[in-house]
Amino acid sequence: MLTSTFGAPLAQKSARAKEITKCIAVFMAKDMRPFSVVENEGFRLLINTLEPKYHIPSRQYFSQTEIPALYKQTKEKVIQTLRQANSIAITTDGWTSRATESFITITAHVITDEWEMLSFVLQTRPLYEAHTGVHIAEILRSAVAEWELERAACGIGVVTDNARNMDVAVREAGLAPHVKCFAHTLNLASQAGLSVPRVHRLLGRVRRVVAFFHRSTTAAAVLTSNQKAMELPQHKLIIDVVTRWNSSLDMLERYLKHQSAVAATLLSPYVRRNAREIDTLDHADINDAEDIVKLLKPMKTATTVLSDEKTPTVSLIVPLKHMIESSMAPNEEDSATVSAMKRAILDNLSNRYTDVYDWLLECTALDPRFRTLPHLEEDLRQDVFRRLREKAVQLSNKTNVTMEEADEGDGGEGTSGPTPAAEQPVNLTGTAEEAEVEQPPPNKKTALEDLLGGTFTEPAVAESQVYCIESEMAKYKNGKPISLKSCPLEWWKENAKIMYPLLSPLAKAYLSIPATSVPSERVFSTAGDIVNVQRSQLLADNVDMLIFLKKNM
Repeated sequence: MLTSTFGAPLAQKSARAKEITKCIAVFMAKDMRPFSVVENEGFRLLINTLEPKYHIPSRQYFSQTEIPALYKQTKEKVIQTLRQANSIAITTDGWTSRATESFITITAHVITDEWEMLSFVLQTRPLYEAHTGVHIAEILRSAVAEWELERAACGIGVVTDNARNMDVAVREAGLAPHVKCFAHTLNLASQAGLSVPRVHRLLGRVRRVVAFFHRSTTAAAVLTSNQKAMELPQHKLIIDVVTRWNSSLDMLERYLKHQSAVAATLLSPYVRRNAREIDTLDHADINDAEDIVKLLKPMKTATTVLSDEKTPTVSLIVPLKHMIESSMAPNEEDSATVSAMKRAILDNLSNRYTDVYDWLLECTALDPRFRTLPHLEEDLRQDVFRRLREKAVQLSNKTNVTMEEADEGDGGEGTSGPTPAAEQPVNLTGTAEEAEVEQPPPNKKTALEDLLGGTFTEPAVAESQVYCIESEMAKYKNGKPISLKSCPLEWWKENAKIMYPLLSPLAKAYLSIPATSVPSERVFSTAGDIVNVQRSQLLADNVDMLIFLKKNM
């Protein structure tokens, strides 16, 4: 009867059946649905209504065949995009699932030929062994090989948190430069400020008040009534999370905004009987809370700015750090609480990034918004551009060597593997002298090149190239900075080919490195949805594939 009504069932290998099966797999990955969704009555009814002749494969088919096939297809596309990038940076971070399994996520970042910043979550792999730097280094080296991230012309920048095992891991993996996540750095400095005894006690008092309103439905209802009467927004009070300093700032801000309604509520006889140990803040407490919010607000704004994945952020580290340190300078009008916070924050922040400070200055200089480096003395500013000029020459020479070797490799016979020089990337974190590599002659030369090349062409070409880079650098550093609202990548896109063809590759190599590991950290929320209570027993390979597909399709 069914066959006569709807026709013969679709063959599993028919184009229509394959299309539907793939769409179901995409649905699972994009919307983070469990493999068991194909067994749900409502889902089966939906598919049967849309295509009665289609037979839904089993959940095992999707987990073992269709999702892996989709992963392989998407992975090939990602690798192809990465191959087109001349420089690549990675961010990495660790997290723990609800099943208390540890994972490490690696995300790649590139700037395309069109000067668009792209990010790809490459892998989320389990950490079965101890989280030592040596073990993590093995994972990093494996990722570089698996995803073909190595570049002959420049190194691979890495952004991690401030953990010591990450220092060891990046060093052992031979990756550079190593940038500590600026958002994590700000978190550590802010936590130091919030740990000042007076501030710590104040936060504890506010936290107890907020927790009371979260526990008591009666108190929450009276608070809402008082908010309405005082024409305040009916917002709930926020309780902070110990590991997130900005949540403490949010808690204080919300409390201050609704302090009058909170005080009125705590004086209500219906509430007071259950809140005998809860005290409102006195005038001195309120003043301190307001000062704390004012002091930390710029740091929260900086953290928000650094979370942008579409524009360069590494060039912001020096300007933002300089701004924060300036705002933490002692002031005779500071209260004792503010003075103590400023000292704690400065003590924690001031010695950060000393190992990569020169490199960060170069990043800032290559952002047209900050190219005047106004916070530097003129001699230091000239030093920055001198180093950039030397590195631009090295990168240009290295790129030419790599291109020549690629051309010779395409020529077939007479070619050999990469020379030692081709295997040495330009050291963006050191001086140009440190980065210099001896360039070997090409494997094959014409008779004319062999006779006259060294005398009549090569020195002239090299001298001309150096002159052009010096000319570009002089033009760039003396140019007018663009607006802070402008996108530096858009500016480079408009000016790279015509105005700065030799300087722009260096800018792309520097600016592709993020200031934070936020892109890798954002996987946590996705992973939390994928590795939820119902699916906490997912195989590690499936976790990796599902996160990869969710982020890259």
